[in-house]
Amino acid sequence: MSNAIKITKGLDLNLYGAPMPEVVETFVSEYALKPKDFIGLIPKLMIEEGERVKAGTPLFYAKGKEKVLFTSPVSGVVKQVKRGEKRVIEEVIVSADETIEYLDFGVSSISELNAEQIKEKLLISGAWTLLRQRPYSVVPNPDTTPKCIIVSGFSSAPLAPDYSILLKGLGAELQVGVDALKKMTGVTIHVNLPAKKGRADELAQLQNAQINTFEGKHPCGNVSVQIEKLDPINKSERVWYLDAQDLVAIGRLFLEGKYDTTRLVALTGQEVSHPQYYKVKRGASIASMIYNNTTAVELRLISGNVLSGTKIEKDGFVSAYDNQVTVIKEGNEAEFMGWLAPGVKKFSFSRTFLAGFLTNCGNRKYKVDTNLHGGRRPFVVTGEFEKVFPMDIYPMQLIKACIIEDIDMMEQLGIYEVDPEDFALCELIDSSKTDIQEIISKGLELMRKEMGE
Repeated sequence: MSNAIKITKGLDLNLYGAPMPEVVETFVSEYALKPKDFIGLIPKLMIEEGERVKAGTPLFYAKGKEKVLFTSPVSGVVKQVKRGEKRVIEEVIVSADETIEYLDFGVSSISELNAEQIKEKLLISGAWTLLRQRPYSVVPNPDTTPKCIIVSGFSSAPLAPDYSILLKGLGAELQVGVDALKKMTGVTIHVNLPAKKGRADELAQLQNAQINTFEGKHPCGNVSVQIEKLDPINKSERVWYLDAQDLVAIGRLFLEGKYDTTRLVALTGQEVSHPQYYKVKRGASIASMIYNNTTAVELRLISGNVLSGTKIEKDGFVSAYDNQVTVIKEGNEAEFMGWLAPGVKKFSFSRTFLAGFLTNCGNRKYKVDTNLHGGRRPFVVTGEFEKVFPMDIYPMQLIKACIIEDIDMMEQLGIYEVDPEDFALCELIDSSKTDIQEIISKGLELMRKEMGE
């Protein structure tokens, strides 16, 4: 059984700097796990600075969910436990060995394991943290069961990596990963693919799963959009999801008996000299990727895409769930004539600039920076959000409910079905320059605490 779903609303932001189909293997000297990548996590350290670890050694666990371990992606020495205000742990940095040593969790056949044994193996290895749950995008509680599992097999975000490259030759690992999740939960495994460009044959051929295709503009690749079309979330319901590259890591755990998070990360963006793919592990430092590979201007480095990614520094690390790094111009320079200029080369949804009349014409590409192109203004109703928001939810009303923290109204308007990234396009075209994703994030955090997740 399969579904072919077409999304009619949305917006594609075509930018310069798409990755070339080249894969570079480079030694990354440092890796880090960042607790802030895991929503709601209160980490409790299990190691000390200077301690030697192997790939799969626990670095910290989740307070209140002691069985959920966060393990090192590489072997080496714990270089630093970086702390911020109030001694909050920000990063656990490991200096990597050139040859990685792995803890042996034992090779296993899925057919010989029961559901509890599969779950236990995921937990002790740290592979459980590759899973996330909607609502709230948290690591799932091991004592819960989802209504279904979503495997995300593509991204529609700007400059997104090509999954046919990410997953080439990994069909066996993907199949074992699907079999493990299916036997552990007994629920439907949805594998979601693009209808056209970038489809990974390894995903399309998977057994024991429901293959679905999605066609349309961004955000058709967002998990929230896919869940709404396949199996909408109601109050007290849960859906688990994971990226296809994380499914590969789960498959390797059973095939090879080791926690191996090797993956491809795409370095993208107009300020990258050679945008391409890098073969690294989870939490890799970006230093070796950008070395002698960016322009000389002041840069904004983003783990993820330009719409919903996270700002990182030149010595920063790829966030745990990202497989893309984007580099754009910081945009702190004054523009000649400012908004009075015709703006032929600028992206404009509202047609403030001349380019707005050409925005959706063909494959027109743009260069972007971090300029707001105007000051912040009162939050006004424009009717524009509904043009790019494909879910059966009133975006403006939900945003306002989050601002005033009206829990009942947030529930009625569908807060359980969304994630901040779903409002990235609304934020992009918002003439008020409102931090909409932050508003939704705070609303979800309020709901999470109210529900005790």
